[in-house]
Amino acid sequence: MNTTKFCLTSCSEFVGRSHKPKKLNSAFLTSNSACSSLYFAGKLIKFAAVRQSDSTASYWVSTPISVKVNAFSTIGAPNDELEASSEGLIGANDLLIVGPGVLGRIVAEKWLKENPGSQIYGQTLTTDHHDELIKMGIIPSLKGTQVTHKFPNVIFCAPPSRNPDYPGEVREATLNWNGEGSFLFTSSSAPYDCNDNGSCDEDTPVVPLGRNPKTDNLLTVETLVLEAGGCVVRLAGLYKEDRGAHTYWLKKGLADIRPDHILNLIHYEDAASLSITILKKKLRSRIFLGCDNNPLSRQEVMQLVNKSGKYSTKFEGFTGTTGPLGKKLNNLKTRTELGWEPKYPSFAQFLESLE
Repeated sequence: MNTTKFCLTSCSEFVGRSHKPKKLNSAFLTSNSACSSLYFAGKLIKFAAVRQSDSTASYWVSTPISVKVNAFSTIGAPNDELEASSEGLIGANDLLIVGPGVLGRIVAEKWLKENPGSQIYGQTLTTDHHDELIKMGIIPSLKGTQVTHKFPNVIFCAPPSRNPDYPGEVREATLNWNGEGSFLFTSSSAPYDCNDNGSCDEDTPVVPLGRNPKTDNLLTVETLVLEAGGCVVRLAGLYKEDRGAHTYWLKKGLADIRPDHILNLIHYEDAASLSITILKKKLRSRIFLGCDNNPLSRQEVMQLVNKSGKYSTKFEGFTGTTGPLGKKLNNLKTRTELGWEPKYPSFAQFLESLE
């Protein structure tokens, strides 16, 4: 059995090398006063300290690996920045998910099933959910982490709400792409210039710059992604059993908005499968549209929910009479080109599938 010895010194280099390393891979080190662990190749490896002082600790683990990590903190202190040197460690099917939230995690799950042996990396703003990501087989890192490698496949799923410099965040993500596989930005259908419940598809003109700060932000980001050779998928309203507009309105009971506003929907699973389909095509500078092609008014959505009997509460109604209308999305061109179809072709069929 080959033994790898690790030695970590404050503000110095953490190096681990087995006697006969079979495969280079990435590693993340976490430690406390009693025990430390290494996240390696999708698995959490724990190892005990055999010598520890205020400045140095040595560890052993019987795993044939070769890693190099610079740690900028003392034992027991949080590593705010971790520089991982891993030249040649990234495989052709490995994936970086920037913003591994609800959609990103489903993408990760499906990607691993379709690409056994690949590694998924997840970049987050905080460490709040890193333990959850590790359990899912996602290698987590904080925004600002310095890495010496780039990724063949990158998907940006982080919403603009928590990013004061959204274009800057996306630009940084494009710089982490090596250009070999695909880069995909998950956008919104909001940029399409239609608010009269009219028809809308991939070729519908977008809102002119300067009219709306939110669409300005999205369009600016989309442009820089396309210029970098990445693709964009404009997604309709995301939902699943316990998340989406229908659950929000159920909690409210009454909503002071107009009932005839048209909504467009896509289940999280379908948004994930569409995203993966785009990534696997390795296309460049393209815009796609993700929706179920079954637009519904707000009133129709909540009538279906109440009628389904699948929820413990009932929605009382919409009381508004003014406000903008929506649009009726159709993504036939996207489906035809990609050969993609949704698992849930309508919100009604999704409700019927619930137990």
